Amino acid sequence: MSGDDSTATMAREGSITFLGNVIGKVFGFFMIAVITRLVSPSVYGLFILATSIILFLQAFGNLGLPKAIDYFVPQYLSDGDHGKARGVIVVVFALALATSAVVAGLIVLGARPIADAFGEPALGVALLVLSVTIPFLAIYNALLASFSAIKRLKFRVYTRDVVRPTVRLLATAALLLAGYGLLGVVGGYLIGLVAAILAGAYFLRENAPRIVSAETARVASRPLLWYSVPLAFAGIIYVFLGQVDYFVIGYFYGSEEVGIYRVGYALAANLMIFSSSLGPIFKPLIAETKADRAAVRTRYRTATRWIAGLTLPVALVVVFGASAYLSVVFTPQYTVATAAVVILAVGITISATCGGPDGGLLQGLGYSRLVLCNTAVLVAVNVGVSVLLVPRIGITGAAIGTASALTINGLLAVAEGYRFHDVHPLTRDLGKVFLAAVPAAVGASAVVTLVESPLFVAIALPVVVLSLYVGALHLTNAFTAEDGEIAARISPALRRAIALSRR
Repeated sequence: MSGDDSTATMAREGSITFLGNVIGKVFGFFMIAVITRLVSPSVYGLFILATSIILFLQAFGNLGLPKAIDYFVPQYLSDGDHGKARGVIVVVFALALATSAVVAGLIVLGARPIADAFGEPALGVALLVLSVTIPFLAIYNALLASFSAIKRLKFRVYTRDVVRPTVRLLATAALLLAGYGLLGVVGGYLIGLVAAILAGAYFLRENAPRIVSAETARVASRPLLWYSVPLAFAGIIYVFLGQVDYFVIGYFYGSEEVGIYRVGYALAANLMIFSSSLGPIFKPLIAETKADRAAVRTRYRTATRWIAGLTLPVALVVVFGASAYLSVVFTPQYTVATAAVVILAVGITISATCGGPDGGLLQGLGYSRLVLCNTAVLVAVNVGVSVLLVPRIGITGAAIGTASALTINGLLAVAEGYRFHDVHPLTRDLGKVFLAAVPAAVGASAVVTLVESPLFVAIALPVVVLSLYVGALHLTNAFTAEDGEIAARISPALRRAIALSRR
């Protein structure tokens, strides 16, 4: 695949995933809004604790094998070997199902002791019901990786961002209105997951005919495990990182504080939307040309500049408008998470603009053990800082731990990419993007200082930030000719807009 074609593919498929992420975020916020209005923070906190435990243990169940799909399958497809591509998918599904079933059984046996450890008897019931999701999650993740591998991300979007949240939202609302409380939240989660698997299996069968119809070629499991097991441990650590804040807060405080922190984290996590949009297509594009350093460098720099350019204005809106959005979207009782949101937003922004979309640079280059080491450092920093600070300053301490870990991990990825593959994202064009954020930050500060109403702040802030940011991009001539060429392949209207912005 030529450089222009690969960049266009990254832009096209990334834009599809971005649209899906937006839809998913909208449904996610509706979900949280529905739950926080129909159940108490303590009930919602119990659900977060239960799903945190499930997601952590599920990482043991799939051995990181879904990540082998979008690493090996693109290489086999590039060679025209559909039989081996099918073989990889078959082996991954079989191994992941077997190991995840074992983990599900262990959760059933350990549900009561886990609930006793947290002092929450209802947690045991939630874990028993959610234990059946472990093998379902293995299938679900393998399906999503398959869509990334064949570069048909719209079906990944349909499965993950349309079918699953829609069914989950409707099922959860119906069960909560029927008075099922915690079981209603848990039941909606399970129903949405099953619906997504059925839809994903149908999409894969209908849209990958050459793989589906190919005769399965024998594929040794050892190379798959050799690549995926380090990523499995990295995934375990990373999932633990994502849930450790809830564990620590739940241990030192209670389920109500867990629920409040979860709402704050959900707001800050919106900043990941652009990085996660390019991640599913970026890794396969790096993997298929990992021997060509010039191609890797170009794709890495292009992706980093796009992510930074799209993330920075949203980060400014979240940082300056955290209190307003917590009050308006949820309820005023959640504004105590304002400081946590601001701190998390800073850490997520730094992480999102380093190491390639979703950390895909090192994974795409095959450095799975390096990813494991980085993730170990990340979780050590997060756990250490959180355990030290949460007893003293509550959920703000958890946010500092996560932000510190994300920042260090992102900087490590940049340093290692340069050390081992002689690539880095730093360019003059990237500097222009960061420079454009300065006047936007000044404007955002003026809005929150002069406007008192949270609703008016929530409305005015995005308008002011985006206007000043885009204007600064125009004045610094930050849009490149390549941006215009790629935009033309996505939308003629977008190309015209960029052309007007270039001097």
